[in-house]
Amino acid sequence: MKEIPRPKYLQRLINKRENGLIKIVTGIRRSGKSYLLDPIYKNYLLEQGIKEDHIIKIDLDERENRLYLDPDELNKYVKSSIKDDDMYYVIIDEIQKVEDFESVLNGFLHVKNLDVYVTGSNSKFLSTDIITEFRGRGDEIRVLPLSFSEYVSAHSGDIEEAWNDYIVFGGLPRILSYKTEEEKSKYLIDLFKETYLKDIIERYNIQRVDILDALVNMISSSVGSLTNPKKLADTFSSNNIKDASINTIVSYLNYLEDAFLINKAERYDVKGKKYISTPFKYYFSDIGLRNARINFRQQEETHIIENILYNELIYRGYNVDVGVVDIRENEKRKRVEIDFVCNQSYKRYYIQSALRLPTREKTLQEERPLLNIEDNFKKIIVTKDTSKHWITEEGILVIGIQEFLLNENSLDI
Repeated sequence: MKEIPRPKYLQRLINKRENGLIKIVTGIRRSGKSYLLDPIYKNYLLEQGIKEDHIIKIDLDERENRLYLDPDELNKYVKSSIKDDDMYYVIIDEIQKVEDFESVLNGFLHVKNLDVYVTGSNSKFLSTDIITEFRGRGDEIRVLPLSFSEYVSAHSGDIEEAWNDYIVFGGLPRILSYKTEEEKSKYLIDLFKETYLKDIIERYNIQRVDILDALVNMISSSVGSLTNPKKLADTFSSNNIKDASINTIVSYLNYLEDAFLINKAERYDVKGKKYISTPFKYYFSDIGLRNARINFRQQEETHIIENILYNELIYRGYNVDVGVVDIRENEKRKRVEIDFVCNQSYKRYYIQSALRLPTREKTLQEERPLLNIEDNFKKIIVTKDTSKHWITEEGILVIGIQEFLLNENSLDI
């Protein structure tokens, strides 16, 4: 398998270098967190002239490092490695294996010439609440599975072959090392069941595994569809699954989000400039995991492309909501959806995802919500079957999904 450089994440680490905070690399298991720090970031430091003995790398998964699972031994080892006043860089993999690791890391913050980077991959560390343990002293870098552009850079086939693999098996890096569809499928199915769900079950001591399983199946089957806990509870009731209360469903959804398996997209009233509490949408952090959960059935391209597009926007650093806007139709007010409202600092984009635009009428249908937005931020329609981008008569950019994903500047064409 080719090396995957992941320059966007490397730059984020570079930007946070020596900022006085603990750099906490989070993300779904098997997304490449450890690889990002070593060799990618470590090699960058060496290229910048940092001496090898000023990079303290500890992999707590390795047997020879088991002594450092003791917090006092870890603390003593790191501090004893500091021999001068130059900056030292500490990279600790699987930090969650150390009991009371939070106090150890907080102690490192008092050492002025220590720059600390950690990863972890069990359910405790994967939970977003770990960031709060440092009370403003932690700086999170969230790593996602491979974007399509990253996937293409390491895929052995052409772009079309890479796309056909990506929309089915997703972007977990190890997928690229498997040769057959059978191997890829088994890897994802086993990973979902034996790693991700087991982590959640153990962390939260879940007794009703049947409810958790059924909930994951529901979210997988309806990815990108509007839902809420009450609607899900009604589905449980109609399927004669007892004791699936709204509170239980809310808790289980939060667990899945905290483990970075799914992301919730809130609805935003564009004209009213306010959030709508319910319903909302869920997207999987990796489309391959979603597909594996439902045994690679329901391969509807519309929802798959929408999920991939959502992940790409998150990867590019945008806050992403589902937009709604009111329009008038036949003298009646009608509420219509804008797939994504993307914000980053002063920038905003409105994006529709459409499988095809075979006719002028279909184009107008997709344009209509966008044309009813009363501001001048850029509006884009992303489709599957557009080979080269173009501009509609109303000034809206139409661009194919592959061009959009492969061109890092596609939002600003």
